[in-house]
Amino acid sequence: MVLLVAHLLVVAWITLRPLDVPWVSAANLEPLAGIKADLERGPEQAARQIGGALLLLAPLGVLLPLAGGRLDVSPLASLARTVAAGALLSLGIELLQTGVPGQVVDVDSLLLNTLGVALAHLAVVPAVRARLRRRRSSGRPRAARFREEAPQGSTPKIPRVGIAP
Repeated sequence: MVLLVAHLLVVAWITLRPLDVPWVSAANLEPLAGIKADLERGPEQAARQIGGALLLLAPLGVLLPLAGGRLDVSPLASLARTVAAGALLSLGIELLQTGVPGQVVDVDSLLLNTLGVALAHLAVVPAVRARLRRRRSSGRPRAARFREEAPQGSTPKIPRVGIAP
C-alpha cells in the first residue's frame, strides 16, 4: 500500500506540475495522431515519448492487484478491474491537466498509460499469484506445523453447577 501511494505521488508530481514553456501545443483529441507524430520525428524521439507514456502508470498494473491481497480471483476479472482503474486514473490526470499551465490533454497518453497498466499486469500478476498460491498450498512453515501436531491433551470438563432459584 505504501508503494502504491508513493507511486501515485510521483505520478502526480510529474504530470500535474506547471511547466514554464514559451508555447504550448494544442490538445490532441484524435486517437493515435500523437503516436503517429512521434514516430515521424524518429525512432529515438518515438521511443522516449511512447515508452514514457507506457511506463508512467505501468507499476499500477502490479501494485493495485497486490494491494487487494486476494489470491483466488479470476485472472480475467483481475485484469479488467486493474485496467479500468488505470484508465480512470489516467483520465483523471488528463482532466486535471487542463487547468495546469504548460500541460495539455493528449488522448494518446490515456491510451498508452492504460496499455502500460495492462501489459505490466499480464507480465507479472498471474505468475506472482500462482507462486503465492503454491506456497500457501504447500503448507505452513515447519515450526507452525510442529506446534499444531503436538498433542494438546483432552479437553477439560467443567462440572455442572445447578442454577439457584
